[in-house]
Amino acid sequence: MDFELTELQTDLAEGMRRLCQGEFPLERVRAAEGADRVVDRAGWRRLAEAGVFNLALPEASGGVGLGLGETALVFEELGRALVPGPLVASHLAAGLVGGAADGSVVVGVVEDRPTGEGHPVPVVIEHLDDLDVLVVLTEHGITSVEPRSLGPTRLRRPMDPLTPVWAVPDLPEGRPLGGPEEAARWRRDGAVLTAALQIGMAAWTTELAVGYAKQRRQFGRPIGGFQAVKHLCADMAVRTEVARCAVHAAAVTVDQAGVGDAVVAAAGAKLLADEAAVANGRSCIQVHGGMGFTWEVPAHLAYKRARVLATQFGTDDRLAEELGRSLAEQAPGVR
Repeated sequence: MDFELTELQTDLAEGMRRLCQGEFPLERVRAAEGADRVVDRAGWRRLAEAGVFNLALPEASGGVGLGLGETALVFEELGRALVPGPLVASHLAAGLVGGAADGSVVVGVVEDRPTGEGHPVPVVIEHLDDLDVLVVLTEHGITSVEPRSLGPTRLRRPMDPLTPVWAVPDLPEGRPLGGPEEAARWRRDGAVLTAALQIGMAAWTTELAVGYAKQRRQFGRPIGGFQAVKHLCADMAVRTEVARCAVHAAAVTVDQAGVGDAVVAAAGAKLLADEAAVANGRSCIQVHGGMGFTWEVPAHLAYKRARVLATQFGTDDRLAEELGRSLAEQAPGVR
């Protein structure tokens, strides 16, 4: 397996970075903080024109026909730019929900609670006011629900000011879109693409911290010259690269059947990427010192988004349990 990026892949990532710099500069993204609607429909369609949502869709179905490996590179750049909205769900819905591929329809996703006895905790849905279709992952497959039929309550203090959330007591029975295999694909590929968003943010916070450490002077010298700050920045870089390798490996494993266990690779990649994004966001704030805790410094946006993404397509507890089970199956005699 060759992990060197091809010229096409490098150009694809660079092109997406330029697009994000033009369409989603940080000041424009931040203008939507705290709003009920954060998806810029014109920008969303521009992403669709660039192939973000149909990149992995077969050419026969109107897509670009590339793999998850290329898609992960694109989503890393989207994460680096802090592009808000249900990017992963809309990508996964291409070819399944009409209008998702061309950006005319915004698709969200939520994992329904298992059936059984009472569930006192409400279902939390992100970006509800921006959604045209809500996809629900269940034990038995996936369904689509009309967002306007839910009667939700807006939660006014979300973790991420660019990820508005609503709560509903329960979800209605939706229209079937796919069975358990399709739901498993959404969970696996969704974990990889969410991990790609995380490493994009981990890389961005590393660059933000290093840039500040070079400029901020204390005791007559840049703070980047102090050993403690060096160690913080070095750890951030290492976490990012380790997670990036895991995400790229997972994406390639999905694309090349027989290389390995794609579900296990996706779980490991998501675990490492979540850890890198959350820890790097925290370290970036620390490098900025007292300024890092202010709303002015954008480090908090990446940290908060990382905490939110860490709950999607598998929490650390669930992913760790999946990895533990896979290891036990491979070595049943080991305790």
